[in-house]
Amino acid sequence: MRKDRRSLAAALAVLALLVVAAPARAADEAAAGAGAAAAAEPPAVGLTAADVKGITAPSSDDLAKGDPGGTLTGSAADIVMADPKAGLTLADVVNQVGQNRIAVNFVWTLVAGFLVMFMQAGFALVETGLCRAKNANHTMMMNFMVYGFGLFAYWVMGFAIQQGGSAGISNLGGMNPLNNEFKLSLFGKDWGLFGTKGFFLSGESYDVGVMVLFLFQMVFMDTATTIVTGAAAERWKFAAFAISTFFLGAITYPLFGNWAWGGGWLSQLGANFKLGHGYCDFAGSGVVHSVGGLTALAVAMIIGARIGKYNRDGSPNPIPGHDITMVLLGCFILAFGWFGFNPGSTLGASGNGSLRIGSIAVNTMLAGCTGSFGALLYMWMRFGKPDASMSGNGLLAGLVAITAPSGFVNTVGAAIIGFSAGVLVCLSVEFLERVMKIDDPVGATSVHGTCGLWGVLCVGLFADGTSNYGGSWNGVDGSVTGLFYGDAGQFVAQLIGVCTLVGVIFTLSYVFNAFIDFFVGQRVSVDVELEGLDLPEMGALGYPEFQLVTPGLGRSIEIGG
Repeated sequence: MRKDRRSLAAALAVLALLVVAAPARAADEAAAGAGAAAAAEPPAVGLTAADVKGITAPSSDDLAKGDPGGTLTGSAADIVMADPKAGLTLADVVNQVGQNRIAVNFVWTLVAGFLVMFMQAGFALVETGLCRAKNANHTMMMNFMVYGFGLFAYWVMGFAIQQGGSAGISNLGGMNPLNNEFKLSLFGKDWGLFGTKGFFLSGESYDVGVMVLFLFQMVFMDTATTIVTGAAAERWKFAAFAISTFFLGAITYPLFGNWAWGGGWLSQLGANFKLGHGYCDFAGSGVVHSVGGLTALAVAMIIGARIGKYNRDGSPNPIPGHDITMVLLGCFILAFGWFGFNPGSTLGASGNGSLRIGSIAVNTMLAGCTGSFGALLYMWMRFGKPDASMSGNGLLAGLVAITAPSGFVNTVGAAIIGFSAGVLVCLSVEFLERVMKIDDPVGATSVHGTCGLWGVLCVGLFADGTSNYGGSWNGVDGSVTGLFYGDAGQFVAQLIGVCTLVGVIFTLSYVFNAFIDFFVGQRVSVDVELEGLDLPEMGALGYPEFQLVTPGLGRSIEIGG
C-alpha cells in the first residue's frame, strides 16, 4: 500500500508541474516569433496514459478498517471518470484539478455571501436600538423587508445592469455568459455604461458561476439599501420606503456598481488615461457604503427632522435610543459579517493571489478596532465621558473605511485608516446635526457616506503596491499603488470616483426620492409620528407592555422610551 501511495503522490506531483509549466512554455514559444516553428522539446519528466492507468487506490478492505490519520481517504478512486469503461485517464485527472479549484472558489464566495447576508441582522439591531420603543416594529420591518424588495429588484434588472458585461472573472469559471456591455465611444475611448445580459437570471445567464456571483453581489446591494432605513427611521412611510428601495436596488446601485466593478468607465481610467489602475474599490467603500450613505442623505434632506429634534434657535436636542445593549450586539454581528464582506471580495481562495484573504481579514479586524478607539477617545476628550453608541459607530466607521483599501494596504495603513475614520465619523455627525440640520437617528450618513468616501480616497493614498492579483487590476499590469508609495495617478482616479458619487449618484437619488415625495409622500403625518409608527403603519406594537391606553380617549401613552 505504501508503494501505491508513493506512486500516486509522485504522479500527481508530476501532473502539477506540467500544469504550472504549461503557461510558461506557451509564452516562451510565442516570444520566439510566428515565423519560426518552436523546436520540439521533450519534457524532463513525463506522465503518460499508461502511468495514469497504473495508479491504484486503497482497497475496500483497507478502507473498511477506518482511516483515523486521513492518509487513505481521497484517492484516485474519487476522481470522476468521463468513461468508466475506459478507466482513469490523464484528461480525467487534469479536469478534476481544474474543477476542484473552481469548487474551492465557489464555496468560499458562497460562504462569504452567507456571512454578508447575516449582517442584515446586525443592521436591524443597531437601527432599532437607536430608535425609540414606539417605532421598534416599524424599524425592524424596514430592515426585514429591505432584503425582499431589494433582492426582487436586483433579480429583475439590477444584476444585469451591474454585471451584464463583466465576463472574464476567472476565479468563478470565466462568467462567459455575461458578455455584453453598452458603451459609448468618446475621445477615441470606450466608456462602459451598463450591462445588458442577466435579466431575471434567464437564458444564457442560467449558469452555475453566474448564480454564485449573483448571490454574492446581491447581498452587497442589500447592505447599501438598508443603510437608508437608519437615516429615515421614525418618520418614513412604509410605502415610500418600499418604492425607494426598489429603485435603489434596480438602478442607482447597479449603475455605480457597473462603473466600478462591471467593466464600466471608472474602472477603465487606468487603461484609457493612465490614471493608476483606474478607480479601485476592493470591497465597496464607494460602491456599497457611499452609494447607501449618499442616498440616506438625500432621503433625510427631503423627509426633514423628527418632531422635537430642533429648538426654535436651531440647537439640536438629543433623542436617545431605547436599547444600547441591542445596538452594541448589532455592531458585533456586523463586524463578524465583515469577514465575508472584505476577504470574500477576492471571489476565491485558490489562484490569482487569492491567498491574500488572510491579510485582508487582519486589515479588516485592525481597522474596526482602531475605529472604535478613535471615536471613544474623541468623545471622551470632547464631552468628558466615553459614549457607547458613538464607540459602536466608530467600529463601523473603521470597517467602512477599510472596505475599499482592504485588499491593497498593509496592517499599519489599515490601523491608520480605521483610527482616522473613528474620529471622522464623530466630526461628521456633529457637522450634519449642528450645521446642516440633518436629522439622522443612527448616524448612517456619517458612518457609511462620509467614511465610505474617505475609504475610497485611502486606496489612492495607502495602497502599498504588494498585492498582485493575477498580475494586474482593471486591465493594468502590476499592483495598485497609492500616492504615499509613488503613484499620484491612482489618487486622481479615486478622486474622480468620489466626484462621481457626490455629483451623479447623490443627485440621481435626490431627484427620484423627490418624485416619490410628490406623488406618494415620504413622511408620515404629525399624529402618526407622535403616536409612534408601530400601530398606524404596521398594525402592532413592538413592545405592547411599553404603552398604556388612556380610558375614554383611545390614545396610547408611551412609558418605555
